Amino acid sequence: MNRFLAHSGARYPIVQAPMGWIARSALASAVCAAGGLGIIETSSGETAICQAEILKMKALTSAPFGVNLPIRFLKDDAMLTFICASGVTFVTTSAGSPAKFIAPLKAAGITVYHAVPTVDAALKSVAAGVDGLVVEGSEGGGFKNPEEVSTLVLLQAIRRVTDVPMVAAGGICDGKGMAAAFALGAEAVQMGTRFVSCAESPVHENYKQAILDAKETGTLVLNKKSSPCIRALKTGRTAAIHEAGLMPADTFARLHDLYFGGDMEAAVGLAGETAGLIDEVRSARAIIADMVAEFHAIAGRMGAMATAADFG
Repeated sequence: MNRFLAHSGARYPIVQAPMGWIARSALASAVCAAGGLGIIETSSGETAICQAEILKMKALTSAPFGVNLPIRFLKDDAMLTFICASGVTFVTTSAGSPAKFIAPLKAAGITVYHAVPTVDAALKSVAAGVDGLVVEGSEGGGFKNPEEVSTLVLLQAIRRVTDVPMVAAGGICDGKGMAAAFALGAEAVQMGTRFVSCAESPVHENYKQAILDAKETGTLVLNKKSSPCIRALKTGRTAAIHEAGLMPADTFARLHDLYFGGDMEAAVGLAGETAGLIDEVRSARAIIADMVAEFHAIAGRMGAMATAADFG
């Protein structure tokens, strides 16, 4: 039995990452309609708008969906209180310790998975009482642990010390990546870059095209000596930040101009290394259907090898 599917109610163990300003009802409902688990972001800090997006989801889909609570970026308890009363049954937490959030979320009957970049963070989260983990390897886009550990290694390291269900995040955009993650102990996968560049994503076409044009070396890890450390697409602006070593204070000031205006030098376009594997804008439904088919084809081939005790 797949524990993530039991916890989330989703048809397929494929999660859309909670990208700030992007992971709202249009994208999340499309993912849910395709059988995955759409997640509504709250990291933008636009509390009233995010609350409205959560309510809008109930009108757009009858499928289950989730909400992300980025602990460090929440101004107050307004979003936590709202979610506990909203009827949402699945929450991911991130960016800080989930300890003080567990009791109210569990009291509201909500399943909680916490995002972790290290074994130590995983153990602390399990001790705090989370139901599962989102294991974030360094290949992924957005906020990163400056001490880079790949998803390939991190899944194995965390599975050695705990048996809670894991969602693999970072470096996954298709059925091949999904099969690899499951081989290492994951019970679901989370994708950001693949869904940022999908047809239902609200971002400007220039942003999607930049992902499609990127090579496997098309991202940079920025601000490793400060906070936040992030992975973003290579541009003139991000190359200058990488060379300088630190992000200037205005790095995110014009993020909307990049996301929705298409000016790729206005800010930093967050993306993971899978940008080098993505070469087409496709619908969420097509992405998920092909992932599931490819995953099962690979699993079938591997199962046949195991049955035959062969490697051919």
